[in-house]
Amino acid sequence: MPVELPNTLSVPDNVEIVSVSELTERVRALLETGLNKVWVEGEISNLARPSSGHVYFTLKDDQATLRCVMYRHQVYRLPSGFEPKNGTEVIAFGRVSVYAPRGEYQLLVERMLPKGIGAAELALRQLREKLFNLGYFDVKRKKRLPSFPRSACLIASATGAAVRDMIELFSRRWPATRLYVRHSRVQGEGAAEEIAEAIHQVNQWHQAGYCPFDAIILGRGGGSKEDLAAFNTEVVAEAIYRSKIPVVSAVGHEISITIAELVADVRASTPSHAVELVAPDRAEILKFLEGQRSRLFEAIRRAISDRRRRLDQFAQRSVMRRPLDRLRDLERRLDDWQERLNRAIRGTLQLRRKELDAVAQSLESLSPLRVLARGYSLTRRHDREEYLRSSDQVAVGDRLVTILHRGSVVSRVESVRFPPEVSQ
Repeated sequence: MPVELPNTLSVPDNVEIVSVSELTERVRALLETGLNKVWVEGEISNLARPSSGHVYFTLKDDQATLRCVMYRHQVYRLPSGFEPKNGTEVIAFGRVSVYAPRGEYQLLVERMLPKGIGAAELALRQLREKLFNLGYFDVKRKKRLPSFPRSACLIASATGAAVRDMIELFSRRWPATRLYVRHSRVQGEGAAEEIAEAIHQVNQWHQAGYCPFDAIILGRGGGSKEDLAAFNTEVVAEAIYRSKIPVVSAVGHEISITIAELVADVRASTPSHAVELVAPDRAEILKFLEGQRSRLFEAIRRAISDRRRRLDQFAQRSVMRRPLDRLRDLERRLDDWQERLNRAIRGTLQLRRKELDAVAQSLESLSPLRVLARGYSLTRRHDREEYLRSSDQVAVGDRLVTILHRGSVVSRVESVRFPPEVSQ
């Protein structure tokens, strides 16, 4: 029968009060003596191998999980060639105990044998192969991030630390970017559908012009493989693939690469890394601009110095110190050329005049007028310009014009005498 507690605020008499550690020790003693050693089969997840050499992992099936630890001296007894990995089904042998600091029961594994790939891992591999064949992972289709984003949307849990870290880092690196947070669960049942719906909704806002986004950051903090299950679903991969806005996957974990990271346009190792990829560093840009400014001023200073030096060199030239000297030299040369040209023209004219006189004398000696001056005359018919050379060129009654040295005489032919050879 259940023990009824008295209706009082005081502790009943004659009861044993134990501490948490004492109760944990009793539970551990019961487990270790009651179960002894057992064989357990399950799928490995959350595998961790710190520098101590111990192996920590979880064995799981469809309904439960079991914390396990395999100490370093037991790891050496693993079958040759067998390397425990997440998603591998194994059969483990060991004893059940309780880890007192956490009050968790665990299996201290002494031996472990491989069984095969777990159903969850097999389904994940098949989904990866399917999406790979559909071209979801193709680098050529991935979009580039803008250099200076005007606005970005963070799809994550609004109450998570990852969102606060990203907002703070954005404000430090590039405060000009407008940030929007679209809340979505990032783990648990229904989280994948919420993430996909958030991506679709942000794209609808973008295409409608309500909020034009330059990038979507899809992220969360770290977690186990089970916590990241939503990022290994086809519905999330489909939403990222259909997004018109560049998607940055920012899942902070070091276990394995999720499908969402393979489909995303850009993969970041952590949410903070995603902000560093999306937002430029204001300090670095200011430093770059300051460097450019210094180089520009230095280039201007050198150019001015060079121009001043060249100007000084020009100023030292005689043409700049006594500019009229050059002009006077040219004037003197012009006067010399003018004098030489005048002499050449006079000499040419004199030569041509002498040649003309000589030609005139030659023409004068050949002129028929000189012949007329010696008593000769020229005769032609009155109606023709051709001078007569023979008596057969005229007939009785023709009017003749005779040109003398001085004047001319008009006469009429009364008779014609032909040379003897013609009369015969």
